[in-house]
Amino acid sequence: MASVIFRELEGRQGYWGTLALIGVFLALGALAFFTMEHAGHWITGMDNQTVWGVPHVFAVFLIVAASGALNVASTASVFGKKIYKPLAPLSALLALALLAGGLAVLVLDLGRPDRLIVAATTYNFKSIFALNIILYSGFFAIVGAYLWFMLERRMQPFSHTAGVAAFIWRLTLTTGTGSIFGFLVAREAYDTALLAPMFIVFSFAYGTALYLVVLIAACTADGRPLGARVLDRLTHLLGVFVAGSFYFTVVFHLTNLYITRTHGIERFVLLDGGIHTALFWLGQVGIGYVLPLILIFSPGSMSRGRVLTACTMIVLGGLAQMYVTIIGAQAYPLDIFPGYEVKSSFFDGEVHGYVPSAWELMLGVGGIAVAAALVVVALRVLRLLPERLDDASVSAWEAH
Repeated sequence: MASVIFRELEGRQGYWGTLALIGVFLALGALAFFTMEHAGHWITGMDNQTVWGVPHVFAVFLIVAASGALNVASTASVFGKKIYKPLAPLSALLALALLAGGLAVLVLDLGRPDRLIVAATTYNFKSIFALNIILYSGFFAIVGAYLWFMLERRMQPFSHTAGVAAFIWRLTLTTGTGSIFGFLVAREAYDTALLAPMFIVFSFAYGTALYLVVLIAACTADGRPLGARVLDRLTHLLGVFVAGSFYFTVVFHLTNLYITRTHGIERFVLLDGGIHTALFWLGQVGIGYVLPLILIFSPGSMSRGRVLTACTMIVLGGLAQMYVTIIGAQAYPLDIFPGYEVKSSFFDGEVHGYVPSAWELMLGVGGIAVAAALVVVALRVLRLLPERLDDASVSAWEAH
């Protein structure tokens, strides 16, 4: 990396305007938290049937994307691809920022965020939730050290080792996040080990899409050249991840269709689930998989607008996927007594409705704003981004 010049973002007018806009969403997220904390969760759409609402959709999406945002750094350090090495610091920064944003939403949606100290000091190692606390903390420590080793010239000889550790830890973290759902045997939509590798592949797609958005936005705002070589390589890598996500989704639902006891939940998601069915077919499959694959692999030059459109669709499709996975599974009734029909005043055996409130949406968007603020400020004060990413510069550092 000796031939690569890194430079901070300039404090142009657009930079301060972007920071001010992010501040507005941060304020909305803070307002939502304090309102929900004061009034209670009854003002949201959540109840004793749907206990994980839209804030969890945003939180889990950001946490999963944080692992995938480390793709570029892992490809450089672990697999020795020189073209990605100067892009690795931004990758590590984005991973840390996304995890911070996701955990912020998760903590502030607990209802009693002050009780987090209990989770941090009392461990039940049979609980996948407790294990994830360790995984999140370890991710911050390992990726933070990895970023420091890349930035500090004296520590760069150790960056490969740190990169390997970060790669292993990120896979473990995403496995733990997927296992949160896979270990819930009471919900028919979950209860499968397939969710762990599915979440890993999902993270690759979501994190790479967000990385491309940040890279293009930073280069455009600061007037830095971004050549077709880097853009094409990253975009086609993203296409492979999206295709992998599509494949795992198809296998997951075909497996459930083969198993007799899961025919009900599959019919609910694929045919009779109302908003959940619409989000699955139009959001997750249509917007999240099919259209991005067409944009990425269609012939023609890969312009910035085309890449941003594909990345935006992948992000929206990912949010739809998390909505169907998290909320759709809670909407489908619990099968407490298999083979029997249950009727009670608690709506047992009935599909549960859920309408998210504006407070939930504000809190979720606030988590995205936390991640965006960390990235924007860090790019302004730290030298994380190469000065030039044109094809000639990329060829020079790859041959160095």
